[in-house]
Amino acid sequence: MLLSVLFLVTVTVHGLLKMRVNTMKGLMAEDLLRRLRYTLIGRIIRFPSDYLDRTSEGELVSMVMGETEPMGGLMGDAISQPVLQAGQMLTILAFLFSQSWAFGLAAVAFIPLQGWLIPKLQRRVNLLNKKRVVHVRALAGDIGTSAAGATTLRTNGGWGYLMSLINDRLGNLVAIRFQIYQKKFFMKFANNFISQLTPFFFYSVGGYLVIRGDVTIGALVAALAAFKDLSAPWKELLAYYTTSQELGLRWEMISDRFSPSGMVENNLFEGDPQDGPVLTGDIELSGLNLRNSTGELVLSEADLVISKGQTTLVVAASEEDRRALAYMLMRELKPTFGSVRIAQHDLAGLHQKTIFQRLGFANSRPVVFDGTFLDNLMLPLYRLPDADKPFLLTETEQHLQENKGRLRDWWFEFITTLDLSDALFARGLTLRLPDDLDTPLAKALPAMRARVAARIEAEGLSQNARFFAADTYNPALSVAENVLFAIAHETPNAEKIAEQSDFQALLDELHLEKALFDTAFSIVEILLNIFGDDGSNHPLFRKLDLEEASYHHVADLLARSDPAAKLTTHDKSHLLAVLFAISSEKLGVAFDDDVVAVIMNMRAAHATSTSGESGRCGNATCG
Repeated sequence: MLLSVLFLVTVTVHGLLKMRVNTMKGLMAEDLLRRLRYTLIGRIIRFPSDYLDRTSEGELVSMVMGETEPMGGLMGDAISQPVLQAGQMLTILAFLFSQSWAFGLAAVAFIPLQGWLIPKLQRRVNLLNKKRVVHVRALAGDIGTSAAGATTLRTNGGWGYLMSLINDRLGNLVAIRFQIYQKKFFMKFANNFISQLTPFFFYSVGGYLVIRGDVTIGALVAALAAFKDLSAPWKELLAYYTTSQELGLRWEMISDRFSPSGMVENNLFEGDPQDGPVLTGDIELSGLNLRNSTGELVLSEADLVISKGQTTLVVAASEEDRRALAYMLMRELKPTFGSVRIAQHDLAGLHQKTIFQRLGFANSRPVVFDGTFLDNLMLPLYRLPDADKPFLLTETEQHLQENKGRLRDWWFEFITTLDLSDALFARGLTLRLPDDLDTPLAKALPAMRARVAARIEAEGLSQNARFFAADTYNPALSVAENVLFAIAHETPNAEKIAEQSDFQALLDELHLEKALFDTAFSIVEILLNIFGDDGSNHPLFRKLDLEEASYHHVADLLARSDPAAKLTTHDKSHLLAVLFAISSEKLGVAFDDDVVAVIMNMRAAHATSTSGESGRCGNATCG
């Protein structure tokens, strides 16, 4: 019993250790992969401009994300896999030699052959893999180009030719893959065949030795069992070698692509400059030769001095030449010969932070990054805090908090000066608040409603505005919006409504379907009296935002003897689409008091359920 318990404990401890080792191995691999990708993205930022112009975004994304992904597995197994498998293999070989030197020699007889043949075949597979990676990168570039130029392709034609090129690349990838499969599986066949030759000699030679009495049958059986265990670590070692060779080739290809000539040196990009020179002085060009991104010579043996405070107009044959000169002054293009000095400082030796802090550059092709307007405006000012000076950080935060009000006023003045206030205000009105409503803006907006209403009343504009009120029907909103007491961000069509099965189930559960569908039938009857069956092409009808499909579908339902009988989910979706599209103001006809009373009763009776369902979970925002 004690031995059984010890066995169970041993198995449990082994399993827990294996789980922990594999977990930490995977974590280490992911961390190394994260560091690799971070390094590659950092190098992209240091790429020279002309190199970025020649390299598509899709190709870079493919290399950073797709080509590095398989490296994660090898990073975790880089040390543990060969050590573990080689250790197991050596242990088994030691046992075989202890049984019989003949068994030991038989076990290792074909290992040199495999060690010579498999790498030779693997090199051929690696060459094909390299060719495949080149085609994949080119395909990624074509996909990026197609996405960027989709509008141009549609408006000017040419998509047929581009699709034929992509089809050709896809066909080449299939052909390369087929060659890889042929060589790869032949390599596996050869390896498996050679591996099975050893058992053949064990059975033949070992059986002969047993008959002669040189070896016992027990020793032969033990040797066969040991050799069976020997094949597993040997296969793992071969697989490790194959994978490492493939990924080694991939690493070389990535390294070549991410090490272009003309990159900004790392010591000029990382950290902070030792001195922060003020670039107030003359700009001097000495013996300068400059080529633009296409390789054309822009400046030849140029000597020029632009005096401090002088405004200079540059006249060039093309915009490309002017851009090349501007890029050179920002060190985005490096001259092929000569030097640039600003205030007696060599531009080539300045830290990158000094350049963006002291030099300004604006062109006709600005880049707007994902985020808010403030994020884009403040992007150069965001930086890591100085962890070595925590007290200074706290003091700075306190200072900013004390001047927060004045800083906000300065920003408003700054935006107004740039003539951006109206555009930003209009843009802000179309945005949604974040889900976290515990913000100063979210708390201030409800209090502003009364002030806005009073201001509109004072200006005599009440007839042009409709306000939310829990006990009032709003004729500017659709029937569904009045029931839900919420505004839809976009008018949903029947297809989108059909996807909201939970919402339809809620209406059925609250017994609201009949009243709502009767209202929808009444609305379509009014529309039929105005526009008729074929009046959906009328300009006034198109202003209703009601899809023709829903209009004609509900009209067909009305043509039945009992329109509300046996309504399918498809029918209900079209009826609800009518309710989301039509308001009494759009219709130009006020709803009967009975209809308004029914809608208000539905809102009051089921406000909690309907607002919770429609609020921030769907395409509406509660009022």
